[in-house]
Amino acid sequence: MHKLTVPLVMLLSLCPGAVHAQVTVHIDIGLPPVPRLVLIQPGIQVVEGFQEEVFFHSGWYWCRRPNGWYRARTARARFDVVEVHRVPRSLVRMPAGHYRNWHREAKAQERRERREDKAERKEERRKDKHDRKNHGREKEDKGHGRRER
Repeated sequence: MHKLTVPLVMLLSLCPGAVHAQVTVHIDIGLPPVPRLVLIQPGIQVVEGFQEEVFFHSGWYWCRRPNGWYRARTARARFDVVEVHRVPRSLVRMPAGHYRNWHREAKAQERRERREDKAERKEERRKDKHDRKNHGREKEDKGHGRRER
């Protein structure tokens, strides 16, 4: 009876159902030890001037890659893959690639220029409206045939 138990145990240990494999995916991003962070939304920062989008949110560094999201507790740690349902919604909604190589000053200047352009367009529309209004009055005056005495 003892001779039968040993082969049975060996056979069961080789069964695929008995083997539990765990695969962990890590990536090394190469962030500096203390990366410069720029606030882009309340509670969300991005690493300034970095070739990849790396966000800092809720005490974690987050990185989006085409095959999914990764996170690390510190900038120098290896980033572990994260299931998408565990990624904060505010990060998932970020436009992909928009914050790559993000620079605080360049973006601030870009926003100022957009505001100035918007103000200029608004002023042009106001002048156009004013001109159309005055042009209509001129036609009315001519149409009444006013005579001088």
